[in-house]
Amino acid sequence: MTRTSSAPAVTRSSSAPAVTRSSSAPLRSPVAALLAVLLAASGVLLGAGGAQAAGYRYWSFWEGDGKSWAYATQGPSLVRPDDGTVQGFRFAVSEDSADADRPRHAPDFGAICADTPAKGGAKRVALVIDPGTAEDAPAGEKPPALRTACAQVAPDASSAEALASVAKPLRYDSSAMICAISGYPKSGCGEQVSGDGSKKDGSGKPTDTASASASSAPAADDGGSGGGPSAGLLLGIGAVLLLGVAAVFQARRRR
Repeated sequence: MTRTSSAPAVTRSSSAPAVTRSSSAPLRSPVAALLAVLLAASGVLLGAGGAQAAGYRYWSFWEGDGKSWAYATQGPSLVRPDDGTVQGFRFAVSEDSADADRPRHAPDFGAICADTPAKGGAKRVALVIDPGTAEDAPAGEKPPALRTACAQVAPDASSAEALASVAKPLRYDSSAMICAISGYPKSGCGEQVSGDGSKKDGSGKPTDTASASASSAPAADDGGSGGGPSAGLLLGIGAVLLLGVAAVFQARRRR
């Protein structure tokens, strides 16, 4: 009787393995669903990052070193250039300061101010004023020709005052951003445009700290240049994925 005991048979037919399989099956389903949702959310966020990539139509401010242009770190109302300085203004559509178009004329003080002799009690500032191309112009407007000018102003004059002496009328917005030089463009001020150049319904204002006043380059929706997702967007995606991993880990611990 002992040999024919059904205990071994009971052991072999134990439901323990089946219990393990049946408990993992419902676990895998929610985890898979969660991962699918996370991947979908990441795709939406990345797609939103690309969709939000847009430019701003504005006058950017540049400083020349005789050979090349560098984006100004302050607005022209704050800069007080020395005698012999070359500065430029370029109208174009760009996403941020890294993407901005440079003036299309060499920053050559000698050539620009050749016909303006030095004078006591004044300084000379060479200016390149580049209204840009037809592709960057607002609808219905044609950009005037690029021109240079030699402003002769008081020794303590700002770059904005030097510009005003040779390129009136100037138009500013309430934040002291330059909206128009010599009347161009007739309307608008730092408006946001979509990637295909069509104006959006909003009028997002440039906020790049590189030129916080007068003429400033926008930081394209807090992001970097190149139209890719911003650092904030990538951090958000990373946080979502991290939460998903944590949820999976917790689910495994509860098994």
